[in-house]
Amino acid sequence: MSNPTHAWLDGLVKWEDATCHVSSLAFKYGAAVFEGVRAYWDGERQVLNVWQLDEHLKRLEYSQRFMRYERIITAEECRDAIIELLKANGFRSNVHITVTAFLSGPGQPFLCAPVSLAVTAMARGDYSTDGLDVQVSSWRRSPDSSLPQRVKATGNYLNGRLASVQAKADGYDTALMLTQSGKVSEGPAMCFFMVRDGVAVTADKQSDILESITRATVITLLEEAGVPVEERPIDRSELAAADEAFFCGTAWEIAPVRSIDRLMLPKGSPGPITEFLKTRFAALTTGVDDGHPEWRTEVEIP
Repeated sequence: MSNPTHAWLDGLVKWEDATCHVSSLAFKYGAAVFEGVRAYWDGERQVLNVWQLDEHLKRLEYSQRFMRYERIITAEECRDAIIELLKANGFRSNVHITVTAFLSGPGQPFLCAPVSLAVTAMARGDYSTDGLDVQVSSWRRSPDSSLPQRVKATGNYLNGRLASVQAKADGYDTALMLTQSGKVSEGPAMCFFMVRDGVAVTADKQSDILESITRATVITLLEEAGVPVEERPIDRSELAAADEAFFCGTAWEIAPVRSIDRLMLPKGSPGPITEFLKTRFAALTTGVDDGHPEWRTEVEIP
């Protein structure tokens, strides 16, 4: 697949010119925060539906404040940059967008300026799997007291990468991480749900998870469908009692789990509740289901 024609680096630039110097704090110390955003092509109406853009950009502002950036790149600035970039590239397919606010200058790690904005957008098909074989990782989730996971900082993702690489090396598709106290947290870059006796259960926000936008969406959709939801600590041993399970996230969408530590889930993959969510989520993101219009930002592509 060829690269797009343009990216955004404090302004619209050619793709090959969207570079960051190796001396920057972002490169040396991971001093960057980001959001991954999806946009879904509606061929009938000739628009891109940018999915939950406002929610993502609100969280990006929070992440910048937490990192004590001297200048906060606002949601409005980011929104304008994304829309201009999508139109400049003329996308007519599903797109994955990455929005990064980063420290672009050199210096010591305690500096908080200058701040730059980078946006990339690339055509991407939907992530699809019939079921994931998941390893409970020996790598524990970084705790809030050390590296707060609710801040979407690039450096946080090294923790999950270690778990992912280990899972792949051991013959699994991906990993499920535990907190320092041994409770279920989340996957390397996605939240986890299991279904037990008709109740959807997910780790609470005190289990060192990202306060995921897709997780909140899934909870809303489950509650609308009359499925009880519990947000609470989950013991590792409970995983063996799950009837079905799935991961969710911007990149992963709704990804069913087939097995955990080689133990097959009895309801199959995907289970009935997971299958319902996959279908509803796909219909909402593309606009086939016109429910929750507040979650879609339409961008007309010239």
